This record gives sequence, structure tokens and C-alpha cells, in this order.
Amino acid sequence: MRLWPTSLVGRTVIVMLAGIVLTNMVGFAFYARDRFEVMGESIERFAESIAAAARVLETAPPHERPVLVQRLHTPGLRLGWSPQPLVADDPHDWRTKLVRQALADEMDGFNEERLRLAVGAADRHVFGRSRSDPPPLRRMDKGDDEYDRDDDDRRWRRRDEPPRFRHWRHHGPDPVVLGALRLGDGSWLNFTLPLRPFEPIWESRPFPLMLLTTIVVLAVTVWGVRRASRPLSVLAGAAERLGLDVDAQPLDERGPREVRAAAGAFNEMQRRLQSFVRDRTQMLAAISHDLRTPITRMRLRAELIEDAEHRARMLADLAEMEEMIAATLAFARDDAASEERRAFDLAALLQGVCDEATDAGASAAYEAPDHATFTGRPMALKRAFANLVDNAAKYGSVALVSLTDGADAATVTVDDDGPGMPAEELEKVFAPFYRIETSRSRETGGVGLGLAVVRSIVRAHGGEVTLATRPEGGLRATVTLPKGREG
Repeated sequence: MRLWPTSLVGRTVIVMLAGIVLTNMVGFAFYARDRFEVMGESIERFAESIAAAARVLETAPPHERPVLVQRLHTPGLRLGWSPQPLVADDPHDWRTKLVRQALADEMDGFNEERLRLAVGAADRHVFGRSRSDPPPLRRMDKGDDEYDRDDDDRRWRRRDEPPRFRHWRHHGPDPVVLGALRLGDGSWLNFTLPLRPFEPIWESRPFPLMLLTTIVVLAVTVWGVRRASRPLSVLAGAAERLGLDVDAQPLDERGPREVRAAAGAFNEMQRRLQSFVRDRTQMLAAISHDLRTPITRMRLRAELIEDAEHRARMLADLAEMEEMIAATLAFARDDAASEERRAFDLAALLQGVCDEATDAGASAAYEAPDHATFTGRPMALKRAFANLVDNAAKYGSVALVSLTDGADAATVTVDDDGPGMPAEELEKVFAPFYRIETSRSRETGGVGLGLAVVRSIVRAHGGEVTLATRPEGGLRATVTLPKGREG
């Protein structure tokens, strides 16, 4: 499995995503630190209020403490006074350690045995009437000296009646620190202070905005990189077309400055190649024309030679020279390159090549589907396959042609049962004018351009031709022609 993409767009998206994730992680780290600092400042303020409440209660008479403690409530901080603590100590939580440290800083002569802390959750009214208490007492007049209004109990109670405390239960998601501080006379100041929870990152308020920002940035990045890399794809396609056809249409020199510069350089290279090919063709045509005149004079003079043997040898050499000149000119001119591409039946073309070889006295057979549609230059391909069949028939006793029509490419194989050739020569024989005299008879003729022409035509269609020695003997030529290629 490849984790690192190969495309420019994929790599840019990965880099951008890594940068955005790293930036968001740093942002969340600062966010968490700020929240931690805010929580610490809040705990310090609550610790000041608790220490002040403890000092006030220690100086007040016990019978006034139940009413006085209710007046010491501050926003978020709930207080209560009782003979016994309402908290089981849990010193291992990091939040209770913060509260303990804050109280130690605010109180003189602080003793940790005086303090009990735990983390839990509680109702909004922690200190009040329990559900198990009897119904509220009948409301009395405010001027009654025997009863006072207990705001937290929401009822009238006797002055000597101690306040009832609700059981501390979990009734919500927000955690609180439950605490009990022992006063000098052994009674306890109970309190709760809220703590905003540290929710997961995906539940925090900035997370949806950061997620939306990430998606928007990635979408814009993909669009921008695709737009910026499109000229590269166009340039690659133009280079491929140029490899197939030197007279392909030039690039459109539009877009950013760098794109225009690259397109201009490519078009200039194409113009130079076209000029080189034209100059070479014109030069060879001129040489061919100039050589025909002296060859004709030499042929006329050879006819005057009285010795029949010498005359025959001279005429044979002149004929070979004319053949070499014609083949060289045809190879350099490459007339097939100007042929229009069209759809045709490749199977019928191969069958026709084999029939023509059979009519000429060779042994050739075709084994493949009856129909196979292909888009290309039929005359050029016919010339290429005719060369392969001719070579197979000359250097072996039979040429066996087969076709495999695939979804992406058509594969043609031409087998013979001849002597084959050494492995080191399988690639060299495609060079122009190269011949293997030890394994191929010179009596077959030719100037060593047949396979060079085959490779030139096949590559002009975007394909490839290879030679391989068959295990049972002989040589196999394999031609692969991709479909859907424009040349």
C-alpha cells in the first residue's frame, strides 16, 4: 500500500492537511492552556471566599451560623455548616490538588487534616431540603418571633432547628469540587464550587469552525493545484503527441508567464525538429536524384561489356545500389506518417497480409478472432506486418500470425520455426542497415531496414515491438498496439 501519493495534487493535499492539523493542534494546546489558567484563577477566587467565610463563621456564635452561612453564598459557590463533614476525602484527583493548594495559600496555619475534598456532581441547590423530609411547615407571619424564613429550604423553620442537607447526588454533567473545612470548634464548613469540564476536542466550541475551515482550505487547495498543474498535463500530452507525430499541432501559448515560457520553448523545439526532418528528407531526396544519373550511365556502360559474367555482376551491383537508395529514401521520408488515422478491421488486415504472402509462394497462417476494430494508419501497419511475415517466411518454413484483442491494447505475434538469433542480437537488429549474416541468409536480399521500419511504424502508433527466441525453436515477434492513442 502506497501511503505517499504520486500525483502533485495528492502530495500538495497531504502537505496542506499536515500543516492544518499541526496548526490546529497548536491552537488547541493554547486553548487548553488558557482554559486551565482561567480555571486556576477561578479556584483562587473561590478559595479567597471560602477562607473569608471560614474566618467569619469561627467568630460567629454557633446559633447564628446556619443563617449566616446562607448569606455568604457567592455566584457559583454554595456553602453550608454542619457538625459533621459531608465529604469523603479523595486527595488523588488533580482538581482537588489545585483547590487544596489554593486554600493553603489563602489560610494561615493551614493543616491538610482540616480539609476534605472530592470531585462529583450535584444539583443547583446542594444545601436544602431532602426529598425524604416531611412536607414544608405552615407558613407563619414574618413578624413571628418564633420562626424564621429559610430561603434555601423554601419554608419557615424554628430558629433552633438545624438546617437539613440534601444528599449529594449526580444530577448533571457539570462536575463540582465537594469540600468540607473543619473550623476551630470542630464543626465543618461544607462547600461546592463548580468546575467547567475539559470536554474532548471534538466537543469543544472551536472544533466545528476549525473542521469547516480545514474542509474549505483543502477544497480550495485541490482546485488551485489542479488548475496550476493542468499546464503540466497539457505539456506532457503534447510531448507524447510529438513523439508520435512531429507535425502535431503546437501548444497554445496562453496562461501565466511560466506556462507561456514553457509552451513557447516546446513549440520552438518542435519547429526545430520539423526543420531538421525536412532538411534531412530534402538532402536524401537530392542525393537520390543525383545518384540516379551516374547509376544510369554506369548501367548503359555495363551493357557494353562483352564479358557476360562481369556484365551480370556489374548490373547486379547497380540494381542493389538503386534498391538501397530507394529504401533509404522511403525510410527517411516516412510517407506513412502523413496517412490519416481511421478505424479499420485489424483482423482482416492480418488475414490479407497472410493471403498475399501465400500468393507469393510463402507459407503463412492466421489464427485469431475474425474481427477486431482498431484505430490507426492501416497502410502503415500493413507494411509493418508484411515485413514481419516476410522475414518469418524467409528465415523459417512458415509464418504463424495470431491476434489478441484486449480492452486496452491489441497484441499481434508472428512466429517462425527458423534458426532464431542470439540473445545479444535481439535489440540490435532494429538498428537501420544492421544485418546478421551468420543467422540470416544474404540470399534473401534486403538492406537491413525492414525491422527499423517496423519499429518506426509501431512506435508512431504509441506501441512497441520486441523479439524473443521461442522455447520450441524459432523467433517470435510481438507487436503491442495500445487503443485510444492519438498520433
